[in-house]
Amino acid sequence: AEDNENLVPVTVLTGFLGSGKTTLLNHILTAKHGKKIAVIENEFGDVGIDDMLLQKNTKMQSDEEIIEMMNGCICCTVRQDLIVVLEKLAKRVKAGTLKLDGVIIETTGMADPAPVAQTFFVDDMVKASFKLDGIVTLVDAKHVEQHLDEEKPEGVENEAVEQVAFADRLLLNKIDLVSEADLFRIESRLKGINAFAPIMRTEKAQVSVDSVLNIKAFDLKKTLDMDPEFLNTDGEHEHDNSVSSISIIQPGNVDLELVQKWVGQLLQEKGAQIYRMKGVLSISNADDKFVYQAVHMLFRGNFDDKWEAGEPRESKLVFIGKNLDEKELRDGFNACIDTPEVLEKRIKTLRFAMGTKVECKTGGGWVKGEVVAHMYRDEFMPPGMVAPYQVKLDSGELIWAPEDVNNLIRKG
Repeated sequence: AEDNENLVPVTVLTGFLGSGKTTLLNHILTAKHGKKIAVIENEFGDVGIDDMLLQKNTKMQSDEEIIEMMNGCICCTVRQDLIVVLEKLAKRVKAGTLKLDGVIIETTGMADPAPVAQTFFVDDMVKASFKLDGIVTLVDAKHVEQHLDEEKPEGVENEAVEQVAFADRLLLNKIDLVSEADLFRIESRLKGINAFAPIMRTEKAQVSVDSVLNIKAFDLKKTLDMDPEFLNTDGEHEHDNSVSSISIIQPGNVDLELVQKWVGQLLQEKGAQIYRMKGVLSISNADDKFVYQAVHMLFRGNFDDKWEAGEPRESKLVFIGKNLDEKELRDGFNACIDTPEVLEKRIKTLRFAMGTKVECKTGGGWVKGEVVAHMYRDEFMPPGMVAPYQVKLDSGELIWAPEDVNNLIRKG
């Protein structure tokens, strides 16, 4: 499992202009909430945080980009590279001159938070100090429907829909400006786009700091507890939205190699349309659950937490994306289920029959032997792994070939 207790959690905050992000950030930078938070403004044009407010509440400005507020929080503006500012903060944290409870990155005017989220998957220095904690989208209850309904020219994404689709948590703000019937309709609409993000209702400044911190949405442990039951929102969708969420619950085990191939192909071909993907897989020949998260093409996963005795072995997957083909996804995943038929089919595709004389590439060069088993597995192999061949060498020693490829095993 990952040791990320000491990493500083980072929230990515998105939302349309006017949804209340400034109010929320002002609250974080000025209220006495006792937490030390760095707010990073990712500026694409407009200045978000009120300059007057900053001047009034600034304790000291030690660096042109990093401003310390009276309440101990920090405000940074990023006009160049986000990584540069994160590294500056990381240096201070490491040097012990700064203790942070969290970082909030506000992305203005940018629908797709994936580029910001990806920083925390790919940059090593950033990964050593920070962990992505969740994507929070602030929704303006009064205007969200007109944003969602806005007709865009061919090929242009509706940013409001994307921001809802990417969220791990939705803050439905300005609820005092609409009726309960409106709220019910709006929430159904939001769930139609993203069934997995809990919706929190808020008004004006009643957004506590905790509502945007420690969401643990990217915590693989928390993904384990994901309950896809509440995802079955197969209610009537008035709107034929091209962005939707799909969940699959499949009893039994799947084959690791087949799943890896399927996911790899899926991300390669459909990665741009799949905004978010996460799941817990029950892999054959593995005692632990395989947990994964993906943002577009970026995928990370590992074995975590044992299956308890008596716990039903089943896989749970969720997808949020554009023009998702539910049947295609289900069929693709079903083809990975480990059944005697699938095993037989895989054996048929192997190049060498039982008893075939072969040569295997070993540490000491090519060695002669013969195939004595297909789809071989022993307890010393990594979880989930099955070798296409077990080979008995002429010396009598038994070895296995990890893949059915010519540079590892060839005809004798």
